[in-house]
Amino acid sequence: MKRKIINIDEKKCNGCGLCIPNCPEGALQIIDGKARLISDLFCDGLGACIGHCPEGAIAVEEREAEPYDERKVMENIIAQGPNTIAAHLDHLKSHGEEDLYRQAVAVLQEKGMDVPQSPAETCQGGCPGSRAMNFAVGTEEPGDGIRRASALTHWPVQMHLISPRSPHFTGSDLLLAADCSAFCLGDFHKDFLKGKTLAIACPKLDSGTEIYSEKLKALIDEAKINTLTVMTMEVPCCSGLLQLARQALADSSRKVPLKHIVVGIQGNVLKEEWVG
Repeated sequence: MKRKIINIDEKKCNGCGLCIPNCPEGALQIIDGKARLISDLFCDGLGACIGHCPEGAIAVEEREAEPYDERKVMENIIAQGPNTIAAHLDHLKSHGEEDLYRQAVAVLQEKGMDVPQSPAETCQGGCPGSRAMNFAVGTEEPGDGIRRASALTHWPVQMHLISPRSPHFTGSDLLLAADCSAFCLGDFHKDFLKGKTLAIACPKLDSGTEIYSEKLKALIDEAKINTLTVMTMEVPCCSGLLQLARQALADSSRKVPLKHIVVGIQGNVLKEEWVG
């Protein structure tokens, strides 16, 4: 049967393995120094691994392939523990795969297992840390005994927790920053955050990052952000954040200017350029 499935460009793949933990279905392995699709049966074709390839070696294509089998995939997912189960269920729901989601839940129920909730679901309505808030920015300038005020104007900021429909994002200039970047830049608030809304993420350690492209697309098309700035660290795994942004722009009906800032691990700005 013809269906969507990933394709790996062997010439571009450097065997870094960053795509592997982001394929909980177990369809990818590093073999002979290259990422390989080991089973059509396990690849759902939704592309969670794409944003984690710093070389852009993974794409989704439509071709003849074995039918995807959610029940067999769940046997592999369950063995990896509750966090992987939750990430897999989020993955299915974020792509509108309701039938596959119901199959996955049925497998859990047959085994007498609880259906885990995603971090965002767990906090909905009950977690103060995820409640949307706007607040005024301080105006103090540094001086004797005075600390520089924060330039942050809203909460939350983590990509899994933000809502693209929160009013503070409407018509804003959005800064999408890698988690580590603010800790490296001494003047992150003054030089980069001031006047912008903020979202933070880690393309290597966050689970369910395929949701991020969907949220970025909503921010572009629905919140109608003016510009998107992506701030990454110089380490290779961080480039996945830029890939997510580019994918969201490619999928969006609106086009907005895209700036890329690369921060060195010693706190210096290595590159700052408009890329789209």
